Amino acid sequence: MTRSTRRIRIVKVLVISVLATVAILGLMKATPYGVKVSASASGPTPSHTNAPGESNCTECHADFAVNSGTGNVMISGVPANYLPNQQISVTVRTNQADAVVFGFQLTAVDSRGNKVGTYTIPTQNPVRMQLVDGLVNNIQRQYIEHTVDGIIPSQFGFNTWTFTWTAPSTRVGKVGFYAAGNAANSDGGTSGDYIYTKSAATLSGSAISSFDADGSSDIAVYRPSSGVWYSLNSSDGGFQAVQFGIAEDKVVAGDYDGDGKTDRAVWRPSSGVWFIQKSSGGVSIAQFGATGDVPVPGDYDGDLKTDLAVWRPSTGVWYVARSSNGSYDIRQFGVSTDKAMQADFDGDAKTDLAVYRPSTGVWYVWRSSDGGFTIQGFGLDGDLPVAGDYDGDGKADLAVFRPSSSVWYANRSTLGFSAIQFGISTDKPTPADFDGDGKIDIAVFRNGVWYILRSTDGGATIASFGLAGDVPIPTGYISQ
Repeated sequence: MTRSTRRIRIVKVLVISVLATVAILGLMKATPYGVKVSASASGPTPSHTNAPGESNCTECHADFAVNSGTGNVMISGVPANYLPNQQISVTVRTNQADAVVFGFQLTAVDSRGNKVGTYTIPTQNPVRMQLVDGLVNNIQRQYIEHTVDGIIPSQFGFNTWTFTWTAPSTRVGKVGFYAAGNAANSDGGTSGDYIYTKSAATLSGSAISSFDADGSSDIAVYRPSSGVWYSLNSSDGGFQAVQFGIAEDKVVAGDYDGDGKTDRAVWRPSSGVWFIQKSSGGVSIAQFGATGDVPVPGDYDGDLKTDLAVWRPSTGVWYVARSSNGSYDIRQFGVSTDKAMQADFDGDAKTDLAVYRPSTGVWYVWRSSDGGFTIQGFGLDGDLPVAGDYDGDGKADLAVFRPSSSVWYANRSTLGFSAIQFGISTDKPTPADFDGDGKIDIAVFRNGVWYILRSTDGGATIASFGLAGDVPIPTGYISQ
């Protein structure tokens, strides 16, 4: 049997293909999204990864419900967080013990459904993967998928494909990877095949107050009276209680070891000492700062690790200890009455120096990307600065909470202005990404009760967790 004949006999394994005889007759099938699906011996048609707005391969391989077989499709290599221009090796694996041939298709999109990053196919002979473009709701997406030479496994029961995904040049917020896999019996038709789908995600920085590294912020408090941290895992509802700190300490939680989990950490004003309980193991103790300083931890060097940093209101000087190389950054920026509001406003994965001036409602941002300055009025005297990425584009937005009216005002870098009433005047603003969609959710803490406005669906979550006098962990990221 010649090689070309053999290819024809196994063409049905291609993900999102239809019966070869249907293709020959020119018969086309319309999907609910207005896309025509036809047979292709060179790879599946686009837009069938089960990503938002897409269907999956059961349109044609319809004998069994998606993910109903004994196998699966897996995405590995996707890190908890990515850096701009980072090259990441990603592997897709389709498994099923009794399947003969296998296929896949994968796409990467941001929170708005736009294609993100680029794919690099390794040099192979024959070529096992290819790139195709597709449209979903008039938005272009790119897909990486198998070719006819990529469907035959080297071992029984599974097939793998490895490629390089390069992150975009700036942060774009949460990136979702969506894959569909076909475990086929190679009988020349679309019957008897199993379709599997899977998703994975990477963030442009560890989620605020995420002690379980699931990409969602956890409801958590610090009790100064006992020095105990209480947290509720968003991943499994598990409860944690850890004693770490004393009454005078300030909460400075962050990802100091770069493992994607929030580390319990406090700064002691009386001595300027940082105490960090690393989730990867061990305790770090370092003196950095003086009485009267304001702790301003952040990732100032872009290595995905939180750096020790303080702002000295008496002089307006910022002191940063870079975790990447142990060097120091000392710069004057701000006046004594300002509120420090450090965040990544330009999307370069580095925390920018920033202050909010309550007397005038003006924000001053020193951009790390180009060394330039942003000066913008947004807020009134009495407002509380609550900067964060409210639209999920990877850039922090100017935002304030107005206690007098309980209105949250945000100047979103992509979606523009928003004003939402949520809370009462005595609430503590606790914005964080509680639903894991890569967007900061509006939230307040009221004497042991959490009120959260989810960005995913606009619904509210109300949870009793903590006592009056507790410090909600997300509040530790806001200058008091």
